[in-house]
Amino acid sequence: MTDAFRSGAVAVVGRPNVGKSTLVNALVGRKIAIVSDKPQTTRRGIHAVLNAEGVQVVFTDTPGFHKPRTLLGTRLNALVGDAVEGVDLVLHVVDASTGVGRGDAFVYREKVARVGAPCFCVVNKVDTKVRHAEVPELAAAANLGEYAEILPVSAKVGRGIDHLRELILARMPAGPPLYPEGMETDQSPEVRLGELIREQALHVTRQELPHSIAVVVEEIEHGDGLVKIHASLIVERDSQKGIVIGKGGETLKTIGTRARQEIERLLEEKVFLDLRVRVMKEWQRDPKALERLGF
Repeated sequence: MTDAFRSGAVAVVGRPNVGKSTLVNALVGRKIAIVSDKPQTTRRGIHAVLNAEGVQVVFTDTPGFHKPRTLLGTRLNALVGDAVEGVDLVLHVVDASTGVGRGDAFVYREKVARVGAPCFCVVNKVDTKVRHAEVPELAAAANLGEYAEILPVSAKVGRGIDHLRELILARMPAGPPLYPEGMETDQSPEVRLGELIREQALHVTRQELPHSIAVVVEEIEHGDGLVKIHASLIVERDSQKGIVIGKGGETLKTIGTRARQEIERLLEEKVFLDLRVRVMKEWQRDPKALERLGF
């Protein structure tokens, strides 16, 4: 490795549901973080690695910063604080479709202004705006604070992503790679597969359930051209268990089918997925339960 190599860490922050995970996936060119339209989909500081000629960038996709109502929410907010410490660049993502406002100002004040690292404001979802309707959102973003760049993008359709990526790469300082070549994330197989299962559970279940669902991958077996995965969907109440299972088991079957397809795309192998549903009472507020679930 020559002395000319450059590398750096980039934290991606913002309020819930502004498209941080979609943006990270678009920047690295592959799916690392799960995506849904439910707030607080991201529950871990997920590292995604971008390797380019002579430079490596490690993005940290963070949970949406919010005013917490549970112990889990408090711990997710703490992850955001950890993620911005010592980074080379912060991407503050705001949502043009819902408008730049007080929630974004709260994130800037609490998690961006104090960092000291350069910051880009990424105005996402501009594809939802017609003609010049994005201009007021860019102006509102400029009023949030001091940014090195304010950039309109659509992570969903790819608008502005190449330009943003070039600006990020240009900001990285001299240094050796932070991760080995070929490594695309530091998530364990259990966590990554569990997240793919949870992603489909979020898509399929009712609106009131997303925060109450967790996934534990208990066993992964390889052999005879088939990967066998045994996992549990964790909910907080018996009534939620019934919703996840569905009439005649149809909801759980749909979750399992969709998750298996996603896992097969990732692993490029045939998969047998065994899903169960377990109740862990009020796990979001129970310190011991959170520890068992990896939070």
